[in-house]
Amino acid sequence: MFHDLRLLQALPAAVLVTQEGAIRFANAAAVELLEAPDTGALIGRLSADFVHPIDKSRSSRRIQLVAGPEQAGRPNKSSEFRIRTQAGNLRMVLISSVAVDWEGAPAVLMCGLDMTHQSEIEAQLRESEQNFRRLFDNMQDVYYRTDAQGVVQHVGPGVRRVLGYEPHEIEGRTAESYYPQSSDRDAFKAAILEKGEVSDFPGQMVRRDGTVIDISISSHALYDQAGNFAGVEGIYRDVTQRKNLERDLHRLATTDMLTGMANRRAFLECAESAYARSLGSGEPLTLLMLDLDHFKSINDRFGHLEGDRALVEFSRAARGQLRASDVVGRLGGEEFGVLLPLTTLDEGLDVARRILDSLRALQLHGDAGQAYTLTASLGLSTFDARDRSVRDLLDRADQALYRAKHQGRNQIAVQEPAG
Repeated sequence: MFHDLRLLQALPAAVLVTQEGAIRFANAAAVELLEAPDTGALIGRLSADFVHPIDKSRSSRRIQLVAGPEQAGRPNKSSEFRIRTQAGNLRMVLISSVAVDWEGAPAVLMCGLDMTHQSEIEAQLRESEQNFRRLFDNMQDVYYRTDAQGVVQHVGPGVRRVLGYEPHEIEGRTAESYYPQSSDRDAFKAAILEKGEVSDFPGQMVRRDGTVIDISISSHALYDQAGNFAGVEGIYRDVTQRKNLERDLHRLATTDMLTGMANRRAFLECAESAYARSLGSGEPLTLLMLDLDHFKSINDRFGHLEGDRALVEFSRAARGQLRASDVVGRLGGEEFGVLLPLTTLDEGLDVARRILDSLRALQLHGDAGQAYTLTASLGLSTFDARDRSVRDLLDRADQALYRAKHQGRNQIAVQEPAG
């Protein structure tokens, strides 16, 4: 603690003493430099509030460094920083800082000299401010800074385009307020605390009009001089178009475009996952393999366009008998598979009968009005813990399907596990 503050007050250089970023002392030169009405207008405010956004990160790092053990009380080398005074004017200040003891607690003493009077620096300062403001105001990304509790301290004007809010409407509220799912924000906070920074971290936010958008976040953690987590600073951007394209590409890669069902590859991947879950939990799983009877005759009689329409009608009828958790896929031509998680043999047979009944009830007509019907042969198998892989489950269903067709079609056959 300084026993005689008169010395600090008398210094011609600006002096600030801060604890955890908040101003605890300011001499007369600091009041003049920051264009504050008096000392009381500065006490309690964050010194970072006066640092220009261009220099905030560098200033924060230097303050953290000066309190580190490697400095051992030695002052930082003087460096120039841009500041914005309480009156809103820009100044270039040469600042040095050193760790001190203030009223029995760690603090940082900063000493600054106003360099703005130099005409060359003044011109550079104005130019850099204009360039920064133009970039900052027009950037598509949203700059933001929060405190340790997630309350937004500052947000850039890009938030108008991305979320539809004015910056002052965001500041003072928690960032979590704009997440549609708290799990997204929790995952982000966990990653920041673990790694200290994230890049292209996925998430979603809700716009002012209620629209949910996809965002990408690149941010780093802020720490106080004691090394405690003090908040987050970074940018986020709207990547909804990119995510929609990725989703479209995934849908194209995994969906049969005619029926809207999963394609063969996607269905087999789902079967692998469902089998693994049952293997780990012992939960029941039923697999149906289905083949439309005499489908070639529909194509031969009415043409391939009518054949395609028949497949679409079958898809609609079959899915009407399934739950959201069930998976139906087109394995090729007129052959289909149905995965029924958490379904026993008897329950699976009930679903199979309903599917066949819904097919028989379809009233289809060719272009010339000729009526025709659809029937199917269906094979059923269930998960068995003795299976070596999902292939055994698929093979049993295929064997049952072959037997249903061999026995006259338009029926269901079951293949029990061997042994």
